[in-house]
This record gives sequence, C-alpha cells and structure tokens, in this order.
Amino acid sequence: MSIPLTLVQGAYIVAGLLFILALSGLSKHETARSGNRFGVAGMAIALVVTVLAATVGTSVGGLEVDDGAGLAGFVLIALAMGVGGAIGVARARRVEMTGMPELIALLHSFVGLAAVLVGWNSAYEASANPKIHDGEVAVGVFIGAVTFTGSVIAYLKLSGRMKSSPLVLPARHVLNLGVLVAFVLLTVLYVVVPHDQDALRQSILGVITLLALGLGWHLVASIGGGDMPVVVSMLNSYSGWAAAAAGFLLGNDLLIITGALVGSSGAYLSYIMCRAMNRSFISVIAGGFGSDGAVTGEERDYGEHREITAEGVAELLSDASSVVIAPGYGMAVAQAQYPVADLTARLRAKGVDVRFGIHPVAGRLPGHMNVLLAEAKVPYDVVLEMDEINDDFPQTDVVLVIGANDTVNPAAAEDPTSPIAGMPVLEVWNAADVVVFKRSMATGYAGVQNPLFFRENTQMLFGDAKDRVSDILKAL
Repeated sequence: MSIPLTLVQGAYIVAGLLFILALSGLSKHETARSGNRFGVAGMAIALVVTVLAATVGTSVGGLEVDDGAGLAGFVLIALAMGVGGAIGVARARRVEMTGMPELIALLHSFVGLAAVLVGWNSAYEASANPKIHDGEVAVGVFIGAVTFTGSVIAYLKLSGRMKSSPLVLPARHVLNLGVLVAFVLLTVLYVVVPHDQDALRQSILGVITLLALGLGWHLVASIGGGDMPVVVSMLNSYSGWAAAAAGFLLGNDLLIITGALVGSSGAYLSYIMCRAMNRSFISVIAGGFGSDGAVTGEERDYGEHREITAEGVAELLSDASSVVIAPGYGMAVAQAQYPVADLTARLRAKGVDVRFGIHPVAGRLPGHMNVLLAEAKVPYDVVLEMDEINDDFPQTDVVLVIGANDTVNPAAAEDPTSPIAGMPVLEVWNAADVVVFKRSMATGYAGVQNPLFFRENTQMLFGDAKDRVSDILKAL
C-alpha cells in the first residue's frame, strides 16, 4: 500500500497555506492565538503526511514511485520523534519567559545542525543533476554550520554563560570576507572534482564545514549585547534558509516553502529591529555594541539622582489622570508583569487613563514585552507601540519605567556622540513626572549611561520590580 503522490503534494499545499495564515495571525495581538493554532495544524499535517510517505511509499497512477522504509523505518522515526518530543515538552514546560530568548537561540542551533547532517548525508547520494546537487550540498552545509555555532554563541550570551560585550579581533572584517571568498572557491572546486575522488571531495566539504562553523562563532561573538534582539531575529532567518537548503537536498517541497517563509519573515523582522535601533544590518553583523554593565565610551557626571519610596509613587499615581508604563527586560527578570497588571486594573477602576508604551527592541526578544503583558491579561487596547504613544508624553502626568534603560535614554535624541545616537526611543522625559524602577544605577545592555536618571522630573525607585509594585499596590 502506498500514498498517491498527488495526495502528498495537496497536503503540502494545505500545510503551506496554514503556515502563511499562522504568520498573518501572529502579526496582531488579537489574532495571535488563532495564528498559533493554524501553525500547529499545518505542522501536524506536514508531519503525518511526511512520515507516511517515507514509510509506506508513494505512487503515481497506481505505480509505485518510492517503496518507503517500511515498518522498521516507521519504528525508528517514531522513536526519534518520541524522544525529541518528550525532551522538548519537558524543557518548554520548565522554561520561564525570561529564558525564552536563549531557548529560541538553542532551538535555532538544532535546525542548523540538522541542515549540516542532511547535507553530509546527501553528499553520498546519486543525483540526476550532480553538479547542481553538489552546489546545493555545499550551500546547505555552509548555511547550517553558520546557523549552528552562531546560535550556540547567542545562547551562551543570552543565558549569561558568556560575556555580552563584543569580541573585537584585529582585521575581523577582512577575516569574515576571507571566509566567504574561500567558501565560494571551495564550492566551485567541490562541484568540479569528479565523484570517483571521494577522499578529496570529503576533505573539501570538511573544510567548508569547519570554515562555516568558525564564521558562525565569530559573527555572533563579535555582536554586543545591545544588538541581541537583532541577533535573535537574524538567527531565526538563518535557520529558515538552512531548512530551505535541507528541503532542496531532500526533495521536500514543503520544507522549502516553510524554510523560505521563516527565512524571509526573519530577515524582515531583522530589518524592523535595525530600523528601531537606527542601525544598518551590515553594521550589526560587522560588530555590535554592548557590555556587561560597564560604561562604554565616555563616562560623564550628570549630577545626583533623586530617590522615591513606594508610598511616594502611590501618592503620585493617586493624583494622576494619565499614566504610561514603559516596561523593559527588568520587568521580565523580576516577573513583575502580574502585579503590574493588578496596578493597571486598580488605576483604571479609579478612572485613571493607563497605557503601555512598548519599544520594538524592549527585552532581548522581539515582542517579548507584549507576550509578558498578554500572559498577565493586560487588555490589548492599552498596549501601544512607540510610534503610537511618543507624542502623548507631554500630556502625561506620570510615567513608570519598569526595568527599561536603553529604550528610554534621552542621549539617543540629544547627544550625537552617544553610541546609540539617532536610535528612536520612548521620550518619557517629556512627562510631568518619571519614576524609574531599577535594582541599581548600572547601565543597560548597550553599556550607555542614561541621563534620564538625573533629570529634575525623574525619581528612582530601587529594588526588585515585583516587590516595589506590590508595595505601591498596598500603599494605594
């Protein structure tokens, strides 16, 4: 018994459409849940059809095209999927939202590694178009290897196991360019070497793999913590292209479609992130900025900061008619989204206009703050993007900056010598009063001092954000 090839192709088209609907749904808060459901449904169809086609075979007009792997193949696939699925479910159930960026980076590394393994396996298979096939193998292995090591380094940086400051090697740009040139030359050589010279061909592919592994490591190690949101979306794009390359090698149309969707959407997301930081994609790849809390660039004396108590903040909020909350990664670390949601509900019940201002690169993952607030049941209609709320700050009574730093730094707009000069930020300093929740006076991920902390209308509330918001709730 075999499956008609037309049925497989039809199922792949349906799955591809569901993936497109998933991306469309994920573009808005209100439709994100349905978008996830479309994605799950598409993946379920893709897995079932692919496994059946691989095990029972396919046919065209009643004639078998592929015998399939049979029962033994089905058992091996089921065993691999069972083990992988169990590990994935266990890990996903344990991870906190603060650990989501590094988990995603780690998952991207698996896609890259899979592409490398598929490429090496395909290198030993015969093909009707050997030259084209060999080119696909070299490109697939290269993209997969870059994605693998790049994602591992991103995981180490995001999880704090490696310094977030950029690695600056002498002539690093020349080094990267040299690896790319060497890859092109080696790919041409790999294509023209006859297939009967297996040892030479394996050596060339091995060198390509090693060069790509080194390039992936160097690319991400050279990117500082300030560019980490871009890195996550960039690696997302790389993993998509790696999957597409594997699709070409396996002759799987759906894998090509899915990889292209992930690759292109990840690339566009990287563009959005770069625009939000007023940086070009090339400048990010060439070497990002950032530190582990130390000040990068010139350290200046902005004067003394002022402190406030939770009771003082409660008094400000009681007298306010308009409040804006600007969250950052510090809110995620403290898991303060739930008391923040309670504070929002309390103030809105008293007639206070409470809204949230979300910077595109707040946190270490695109959309990080939006997911946290949705998780805490904050109404979607009060969560606004930076461009939607920036003009309203002059009419705002109180701004609560909870764990944000670089995204509310006035130096971006006022200091042309700052490393983040020109970066669009939330202009919170234009409000009547600003309260900044922080554990200390340390810099943000970009390693840039923030003159906001020393403004006359700014007061600092030190301590764990979750505890401080809870104290404000009690005082209210």
